[in-house]
Amino acid sequence: MMAAFHLDVYLYQVPPRAEEITIPADVTPERVPTHIVDYSEKEQTDEKLRDEIVKANVVCVVYDVTNEDTIDKIKTKWIPLVNGDAEKGNKIPIILVGNKSDLRSGSSMETILPIMNQFSEIETCVECSAKNLKNISELFYYAQKAVLHPTAPLYDPEDKQLKPACVRALSRIFYISDKDNDRILSDAELNSFQKSCFGNPLAPQALEDVKTVVWKNTSDGVQDNGLTLNGFLFLNTLFIQRGRHETTWTILRKFGYDDNLEMTDDYLYPELRVPVGCTTELNHYGHQFLQRLFEKYDEDKDSALSQMELKNLFCVCPYMPWGPDVYMTVSRHIISIIIIFVPLFANVLNTSSFIRSELFCLHVLSICAVTRAKELDLEKRQTQRTVFLCKVIGPRGTGKTVFLQSFVGRNVLVCHPRNPSSAFSPYVINLVQVGNQEIYLILNEVDVETEFLKASDASCDVACLMYDASDPHSFDYCASIYKQHYMDSNIPCVLVASKVDLPEVKQFHGMTPAEFCYKHRLPPPLPFSSLLLDSTSKNIYNRLACAAMYPYVLMILSSTSFWLRVALGSAVVAVLGFAVYRAVARLK
Repeated sequence: MMAAFHLDVYLYQVPPRAEEITIPADVTPERVPTHIVDYSEKEQTDEKLRDEIVKANVVCVVYDVTNEDTIDKIKTKWIPLVNGDAEKGNKIPIILVGNKSDLRSGSSMETILPIMNQFSEIETCVECSAKNLKNISELFYYAQKAVLHPTAPLYDPEDKQLKPACVRALSRIFYISDKDNDRILSDAELNSFQKSCFGNPLAPQALEDVKTVVWKNTSDGVQDNGLTLNGFLFLNTLFIQRGRHETTWTILRKFGYDDNLEMTDDYLYPELRVPVGCTTELNHYGHQFLQRLFEKYDEDKDSALSQMELKNLFCVCPYMPWGPDVYMTVSRHIISIIIIFVPLFANVLNTSSFIRSELFCLHVLSICAVTRAKELDLEKRQTQRTVFLCKVIGPRGTGKTVFLQSFVGRNVLVCHPRNPSSAFSPYVINLVQVGNQEIYLILNEVDVETEFLKASDASCDVACLMYDASDPHSFDYCASIYKQHYMDSNIPCVLVASKVDLPEVKQFHGMTPAEFCYKHRLPPPLPFSSLLLDSTSKNIYNRLACAAMYPYVLMILSSTSFWLRVALGSAVVAVLGFAVYRAVARLK
């Protein structure tokens, strides 16, 4: 048979075993190379066969349609030898090949069908004739198809239904294709889906024929002249039962699934290439996309996503990207899709799991834009960025978690009075008004246990160094971090004195916080208390946003402040000198 396929001619003197051959990709329907290994029971042992089976993607079991003994050996010897020790779901697909069909007037399929029903790993059966070259090419096509479009991950032939993983994948595809979220695929949505997967829409009559088939075979597959999820699943079941696995696999692979029905990393986490010093932000199309997404799943139209609505939104994802802490990341009044996804495109979280969890939801990177390098912003003294990162750094117990949650309008001590820091995300994000512009400010609490801070933890647009005004050892840590990471950098720093509602104590550092700020040309420490959230405390977030957005202004003011002090000092010396001169003149 292999000789007939390879030479396209029948050989009357057939060797017991043919040489190994490789079919080039350009002569196969599926455009993949196929390596064929022949086996001879006369020349080789079962152990040798097992060695080859381990390397095989598919096995063709050949029987003689005129010999009942060879048919019996399919189930008594060959299938047990191929898959006897394999677990369900890991069995190698088998193609049954009935040779010498030219010597039999009828078909052997009546005898073969019970065997096919008994062994789920049998993909199909092809009757052929090596002498007449009948169906020789077809059997290798089916062998390739069994590998490229396998049945096992999709369908359980014993239960005659789709497997749970396949149902989950197709359900996700259905919900993505349901643009108006009415749980029905309209004609327009079906054609959009068809064009996306197969390149062309269905003709109007073909569309009606599809719905008619579903309507005749299911009780709830068609509703309001559209296809329901059950109808969509039935269609794919029908494709598989009729041997058209490639149709379902084309759909699945278009939406990012591999052979194990897992979404591929290339699909979930496309590479973000951002030049050094630049960031990424949502562009205009990104905002529009997320706004439409929000409106689609805001079913009660209350301008907020409830937990159930948020769950429905992420039903198209392989898993929920965030836990309950997402509600502690943004304002309690509204869960905004745009705000939730902003940190991804701000490119501030590097390769953290936060970014990876968002990327699988937004794998179309045409909705983001690369911003100008930060160094160029400083040089031009203007920026087009709208998202900024603030690292909140301070020793344990300073109140950083309280500070972050106050930014999104939550009282931590009321929510979790015993352990306020355990239930909250280290990130929060909110809109801040800077002049006539709204920007997104992300606060990131840096969790450090020692005075050592990695350079990556220190990198940000503005640093908020927080110390406890009631703890005499607290400020010393902030002073050390400033000298280590920020004193010689272009990153602006703002010092915040927390717990100012408690009695202030003298810090054990060599100078007071005010003196430290004066020496290093920093703004004076800003007071903060979670118990006294007045306009002064809330103004801290605006100060942080301004410092992040206009670092060059802070640098100018700091430099001006320094030279102003020098000028004032010189003026005082001059006045004192002149007064001394006049006093001396009068004595003369």
